[in-house]
Amino acid sequence: MSIYLEVDDALEHMFQACTTDQINEFIPEKRGFRIHGHSTTIRLERAFWNVLEWMAENRGVSLPVLIESIHDQCLIANDKNLASCLRVISLKYINIYMD
Repeated sequence: MSIYLEVDDALEHMFQACTTDQINEFIPEKRGFRIHGHSTTIRLERAFWNVLEWMAENRGVSLPVLIESIHDQCLIANDKNLASCLRVISLKYINIYMD
């Protein structure tokens, strides 16, 4: 089912259409992981955690395994900012695999 929207109204519509549960996706959430034996805390908005959980499920791995895998690749492409890399990977995954 699609809803017709004028192009200029898309952003306004997204905010007006948010339910209480959807608004919670904007709230940052901290999670702790062990990456190659080192403890780390990552703070991302719930919307990004949702995508990362979906990615892990589709790959048949746990979220910590997915995070560690992205971490290893991220160091090559993005130096040290893992949270930033996770956000970009999430957006790219949505754009490529959720169409």
